[in-house]
Amino acid sequence: MKDLADQLGVKANELIKRLIGLGVMAGVNQELDRETAVIIATEFGATVEERATQEEQEEIILQGADDSPESLTDRPPVVTVMGHVDHGKTSLLDRIRATRVTQSEAGGITQHIGASVIEWKNRQVVFLDTPGHEAFTSMRARGAQVTDVAVLVVAANDGVMPQTVEAINHAKAANVPIVVAINKIDLPGANPEKVRTELSNYGLISEEWGGDTIMVPVSARTGEGIEALLEALILQADVLELKANNHRAAQGTIIEAKLDKGRGPVATVLVARGLLNVGDVFVAGAVYGRVRALINDRGLRVKSAGPSMPVEVLGFNQLPEAGDDFVILADERQAKSIADSRQDRIRRQAEPNARGVSLDDFLQRLKDEAVKELNLVIKADVHGSAEALAQSVVKLSNEEVRVRVLHAGVGSITETDVMLAQASSAIIVGFGVGVENKARQIAEKEHVDIRSYRVIYDAIDDINKAIKGMLEPKYQEVILGRAEVREVFRVPKIGAIGGCYVTDGKILRAGKVRVVRDGAVIHEGSIGSLKRFKDDVREVATGFECGIGLEKFNDIKVGDIFEAFSEEEVKAS
Repeated sequence: MKDLADQLGVKANELIKRLIGLGVMAGVNQELDRETAVIIATEFGATVEERATQEEQEEIILQGADDSPESLTDRPPVVTVMGHVDHGKTSLLDRIRATRVTQSEAGGITQHIGASVIEWKNRQVVFLDTPGHEAFTSMRARGAQVTDVAVLVVAANDGVMPQTVEAINHAKAANVPIVVAINKIDLPGANPEKVRTELSNYGLISEEWGGDTIMVPVSARTGEGIEALLEALILQADVLELKANNHRAAQGTIIEAKLDKGRGPVATVLVARGLLNVGDVFVAGAVYGRVRALINDRGLRVKSAGPSMPVEVLGFNQLPEAGDDFVILADERQAKSIADSRQDRIRRQAEPNARGVSLDDFLQRLKDEAVKELNLVIKADVHGSAEALAQSVVKLSNEEVRVRVLHAGVGSITETDVMLAQASSAIIVGFGVGVENKARQIAEKEHVDIRSYRVIYDAIDDINKAIKGMLEPKYQEVILGRAEVREVFRVPKIGAIGGCYVTDGKILRAGKVRVVRDGAVIHEGSIGSLKRFKDDVREVATGFECGIGLEKFNDIKVGDIFEAFSEEEVKAS
């Protein structure tokens, strides 16, 4: 209040009297809310002007002025290669890279900086060397839109696999056009037509069939179709009309970052617009620095890099994160100030529930009209269940809330599922499946809500209640620990006992347990007996061996995972 009195040029006592007249009791050092401050200032004849917050001011500085249409020139497309494991992503990238290696360069060592620039028919195409959609999604989770086109690699002898579907969903969620490379056409069992048919089920219709997805049959081994694939990528780039201004201070994204023993923190930057020069002062996320050196994808030092160009940058004061924005500023003091204030904000936001979304707080966000969509990632034990659940929940959409299923797949809930859910503020619904340990850790850290169900109607019911804002108090699962069955003993009159090793957490005699086999939950019940050697015990901690007998369940096999959990009542918000 004292600050307001000083700005208005009146005594604090005068201000207090006016506030009492308005029914507000406040002391000199008390903070006033915005509405009250505006009313008081207006009464004293002052005009009130709202200023942007520090964060908004920083964003305005970092964003810079918009580019005029005449300042824009063509830029190369940035391509990410995605697809199922063993479908030939890496060998395809290697084959494409080989097309640009000249005789003089053939013996040279190419520095791996996480991206490659291919020159073909006087045109350039930039390939990101992050084969796998985990990196792609984690970049998107941080708000970085770095890819222009996704190349989906599908093996002609294998067809569409679970990770293929995942890749399609990731690319669609990011609104990135897909070019399909039907690989391994040189193999005897190759059937490109089968691949086209399977892909049509996921909304990718081949151009030959009257659709708009370019599908190119290729062989990474023989090199067949590589030219046609590059042609397709150039064509797709022309359709997108990719342009950028290269006569301004550079802006870009951190693709990958590592700590180098000899050179300190080093990061690969993909320039989005502007020209990046040696000596430029920059901010990247919550770190800053001055560009000491630029190294291109061939391991050569360069003085500058333009739009779509990947370069390794030396000169960071500490390690940035992949997906961070990278912006050139005029002076170092301003860069340090912005980096410091961002670090403060990160520290403040590190409080619980800073990120992610849960089904319970979806209602609150609905009230704020911030969310009009409920995004779901569905994983089930069999394909039929996943499809049935996805179709059922989509039908729950009404005029105010739309339910979107970003991905419906088979198998246990993985790290990739959690990353996709976090990137899209989605909730993960598991039906009869387990959760991988790493996935659970990331979900807890990023506050991604994972809901597990054994009955399809319970899942539909919960989502329906969330949409209608009637979520009742419920029991939340708390995972206590996991144990792996190493041996199985048959005991007369008792049944099967699992000789287990506790891999993490602890196993409680009084707790409940579920049996996970090959990623699917096959039993849920109580522990019948828990022993260390011949003694009955209440609990067994990580790193110890124990014997576990389950009530009313004898089908224990080596390799089964026992997941111990308890249930706590949680009141809905």
